[in-house]
Amino acid sequence: MAVAMLGLLGAPVAVQAKQCRDANGKFIKCADAAPAKGTKCKDEKGKFAKCGTPGAKPI
Repeated sequence: MAVAMLGLLGAPVAVQAKQCRDANGKFIKCADAAPAKGTKCKDEKGKFAKCGTPGAKPI
C-alpha cells in the first residue's frame, strides 16, 4: 500500500492546453468554442445581439 501511495504522489500531473494546427501543420491559436445553446450575447454597445455576429460576446 505504501508503494501505491508513493506512486500517486510522485507522478506529476501533466495538464496541457489544447493545441491547434492550420492546414500547413503550424501551431495556431485555437478558435473559441461556440457558446452553449440558449446563451445570450451582447455587442460592444451593450445591446443584445446574435452570438454569431462579429464583436458579440456571451454574457
